[in-house]
Formats: sequence, C-alpha cells, structure tokens
Amino acid sequence: MTGLRYVYAVCRPFGAALQSQLTGVAGDPPRLLVHGDLVAVVSHVPEADFSEEALRAHLEDLDWLAATARSHQQVIDALTAVTTPLPLRLATVFRDDSGVRMMMEQREEAFRNTLGRLDGRVEWGVKVYVEAEPEQAAAPAEPAPKPASGRDYLRQRRRQSRANEDLWSRAEEFATGLHSTLSSLADDARLHAPQNPRLSGAAGRNVLNAAYLVRRDASEEFVERIDRTKDDVPGIRVELTGPWAAYSFAGEAAAGGEDTAEEEPGEGT
Repeated sequence: MTGLRYVYAVCRPFGAALQSQLTGVAGDPPRLLVHGDLVAVVSHVPEADFSEEALRAHLEDLDWLAATARSHQQVIDALTAVTTPLPLRLATVFRDDSGVRMMMEQREEAFRNTLGRLDGRVEWGVKVYVEAEPEQAAAPAEPAPKPASGRDYLRQRRRQSRANEDLWSRAEEFATGLHSTLSSLADDARLHAPQNPRLSGAAGRNVLNAAYLVRRDASEEFVERIDRTKDDVPGIRVELTGPWAAYSFAGEAAAGGEDTAEEEPGEGT
C-alpha cells in the first residue's frame, strides 16, 4: 500500500499480538517496523491528507483533529495493554519506511534511555475540583434575610468571606496532602496547570491537575489510596483517569521527526 508513514510510538520488541481488528488513523491497521532493538508502530496514511500543506489546513478543522486523535489514541491504548510504548506526538509523519528508520537511528539513544525509565510503568491522571464556586458553596440553603442595617450587611459579608477562605483553605490542604501521598507511591510526578473550566467543560474549579508514573504492580495500591480519600472533604471532587501510556514523562524523546523535518517534505509535521 502506498502513502506516507504515520508513526504512533516507539517501543521495544514484544511478543504479544495486537488486537486483530485494530485500525489506526485513516482506517489502516498498524504494523511493526523493526530497527535494531527498537520497534516503530506505523500505518499508511494518504498524502492528500497528511502532507505538510494538507496538515496545515487540517489543523484548523476541529472535527478532523478529534477523529485523528481518537484513532491515534486507540492504537496507543492497544499498545499500552501489551507493552510500554513511547508515544510520539499527533501526526508524526514520514515519507517512507526509510525515513522512519533514519529517525529511529538518529534518536536511538534517547529512545532507549526513555524506554528504560518507563519500562513496566503507566501514567495515572488525578484531578481535584472544588465542586462549586466559594460564593455558591458558602450560600445557605435558604436566602439570607435582607440586612436591617448597614452593620448587618457588613456582618453577612464577613461571614461569607470567612466561608470562602475556609473552603479554599480546605481544598488547598486536601490537594497538597493528596499529591504528597500519591507522589510517595509513584516513581515520578508532574504538576500541570489547572484546567480552564470553559475549555474542559468539567464542573467546578480545578485545584490539582497532576500525572503520576506508577509501576504496573503498584497501580492497585495507588488506585485504592485514591478511593479511600475521595470523600474526605465535602465539596471536593477527585477524578482518576488511566492507566495511560506515559505521555507526561516521555520528554523530548517523544517529539517525533523534528530532526528530519527540513530534509523531506511531510516529515515531522
């Protein structure tokens, strides 16, 4: 089959078979391209959609991006079930198999080092939310009576201010303690910027957005620890996602084909 080569991940050789019905981006089943003691997981994609010029246009198409990301993630998830993949960024594309092998050869040391660090580990994501804005959480079940005087009004405002401060203080203390506990169970941790609720669509204010690199054999204890703390503080919600391939810990090794992007059109886009 002709077309460009889309690279999902690099990993070490593995014996387990991928799902027989697994398809990747553009509907093509992924295959393994071996180079030395590394394996690139690739599939064919049409140049009409994945050339450098076409990709620039597609990056403005949110529906196209979402569909491509889902197909990409589907392959990464299947790999994570059978091995430790080093996922490359979305739409890492090369002209042919030779271009992929050249990329692997140029980045061989970085790939080996990162795979050694990630081997047998997965990423878990943990988010902590304050489920309501402080003003809403502080509001009584029944509307407060209309202040009889300016002094009454100031008292109500002071009570509300104290309630706001208490809520954020509890949320901060809870998130800090949870992060410390989970970090002790993980080999590494990353703190990401809190999510904007307008972009994420998640309810509440995000006060912790973290990723943890956890050994597979320690993951059960990690998940149980979160389950035991979920209801510790009223008004605080904890969300757990994973296990994922270790995106947050792949570092520069996951950058894809940037090294060769100027050498051949379409590479590293």
